[in-house]
Amino acid sequence: MAVQQLPKKQIVYPDSDGQPMADNTKQLETIVYLYDNLCALFADREDVFVAADLLWYPVEGHPEIRSAPDVMVVIGRPKGHRGSYKQWEEQNIAPQVVFEIVSPGNRYAGLVEKFRFYDRYGVEEYYLYDPDLGVLNGWVRRDGTLERVEEMEGWVSPRLGIRFALEDGALVAYRPDGERFIPYVELRQRMEQERARAETVSRELEQERQRAERLAQKLRELGVSPEEV
Repeated sequence: MAVQQLPKKQIVYPDSDGQPMADNTKQLETIVYLYDNLCALFADREDVFVAADLLWYPVEGHPEIRSAPDVMVVIGRPKGHRGSYKQWEEQNIAPQVVFEIVSPGNRYAGLVEKFRFYDRYGVEEYYLYDPDLGVLNGWVRRDGTLERVEEMEGWVSPRLGIRFALEDGALVAYRPDGERFIPYVELRQRMEQERARAETVSRELEQERQRAERLAQKLRELGVSPEEV
């Protein structure tokens, strides 16, 4: 008598952990600041994937093993939309760089647990910023484990090439070319200023064209060819 094979139970990897992206505006602003600028930094590289608040599953078959970094960077994987980051579907490449932004709701035990997770599953650089205290900590992988960066002021990320600074307690990052990361609001203001300048130049050129046309018309009325002047 043949034994009937039962179908394998499908494993579900949820796309959401039910937690909000941020607990307050300071945390959200920092997440958006890092995410937007890192996306811009690697805009020309199709092999760099940047995500914010995306669930990362490092082990196939274990949906309970997961974390959702506030911001993460994966070098070696293509851009594109994902419901979650399933590492075994991504050539088993773990995020190399992760950022966590502390909120008042974070507990010490939870932060320790996240550190252990990132240490165990291969993160190369881990940065933890507290916007309320104005404190930035970092860890970099050496000899197979995450080790504390002693001095974060002026520290340059080995993977990203960006330099970190604290200005009046606010996290600031600089691109490899030295240009400062720009908050979205400031970027929009710059764009509006550039648009206004472009419109002003366009109006001035049009006014100059009209003046030249009027002058040419007067010369024609006087029997003088503008081309001969």
